[in-house]
Amino acid sequence: MIIGLTGKNGSGKTAVCDYLKARGFEYASLSDAIRAEILRRGETITREKLIETGTEMREKGGYGILAERVLAGLEKEHNYVIDSIRNPAEVEALRKRPDFTLFAVEASAKARFERSLVRARENAAATFEQFMAEEERELESENPAAQQLVATMALADGVIENNGTIETLRCKLDEILPPIMSRFIRPGWDEYFMNIAKVVATRSNCMKRKVAAIIVKDRRVISTGYNGTPRGARNCNEGGCPRCNGMAASGTALDECLCSHGEENAITQAAYHGISLKGSTLYTTFAPCLQCTKLIINSGIIEVVYNKEYTLNSRALALLAECGVILRQIRADTD
Repeated sequence: MIIGLTGKNGSGKTAVCDYLKARGFEYASLSDAIRAEILRRGETITREKLIETGTEMREKGGYGILAERVLAGLEKEHNYVIDSIRNPAEVEALRKRPDFTLFAVEASAKARFERSLVRARENAAATFEQFMAEEERELESENPAAQQLVATMALADGVIENNGTIETLRCKLDEILPPIMSRFIRPGWDEYFMNIAKVVATRSNCMKRKVAAIIVKDRRVISTGYNGTPRGARNCNEGGCPRCNGMAASGTALDECLCSHGEENAITQAAYHGISLKGSTLYTTFAPCLQCTKLIINSGIIEVVYNKEYTLNSRALALLAECGVILRQIRADTD
C-alpha cells in the first residue's frame, strides 16, 4: 500500500515517516526530485528555492509531475510512505493507485516553529514571525502550479494530530494504521492464475506469438507449458521453425510449423511426469485451437479459462461445449 503525507512545515511528517520506515515501509519524497533539480543546476537548496523550483517543474511538466515521477519507480509488492505532497494534482496522480491513502499531519503553529528551530533545515526561519510569513506563501496561491497546502490537506482521508511527544504520536499511529493496512487488495483466483500463465508465456521461444497455459487442481498449479519447438530441437528464435522464420502470413503454412502450443505442452509435461489431469482446470492466455481442444477433452480437464480470443477456434469452442467442458473468458490485461 501507499501512505501519503501532507501537512504544514514542522507538523511531524518526518516522525511519521520514521515510524513507518521502522515497520518495513519504503520511503519516497516528492521534494527529492526538486532537490535533485536544484543540485543539477548547481544552486543552493533553500526553502524558497524548493518552492520556486517545484512550481517551475509543475508548470513545465504538469501539476502532478512530481507524483508521477515517484509512482513510476514504485513496485506493487512493497509498502511505501510518500512525503511532501503539496498540490491537489499530486493527490489526483497518486490516487491512480487504489491502495493509496492520504493523511494530513497537523500541529499548532507554536509546536511547529519550535520543531523547525531544532531541525534547522535549509535556512529555516529564525523568528516566529518569519516562520508564519513563509508559511503563508505555501498555503494557497492563484497559480495552480504552486504549493496549495490548504486544498491538498482538504483531500486527506484522515488527520493525524501531533501536538505531543514522539511517544504519544507513535501510540496514535499504533491505533490508526493497522485498520488501514488491512484493507489491501488481493487478486481473485482467476486473475491470480491467469497472471501466472502470462508470466509463463514470457519463456516462449516462438517468434510469432508468446502463448502459455497452466493446469490447476485444488487451487494448486500442477503443470505449465509455453509454445515453442519440441524438446531437443533448436528453439524457434534460433531458426528451429521454418514457418516462423519464413515470416509466413497468419493462418498459412501451418504444416511447416514445428512449435507446440502452450496447452499441448502443459498437458504433455503432466504426462511426462506422471501427473493425472482428471478434474483439473486449464488457464490459457489464448483460447485453444482445435488440436489442443481434443487433447484437453481426452486428458480429463473439466474447465478451460482463457484470456484472449484466437481467430481460428470457433469449432474448438463448440467442441468443448459439446463435450461438457466448462468454458470461461476472463481478461487479465495487467501489462
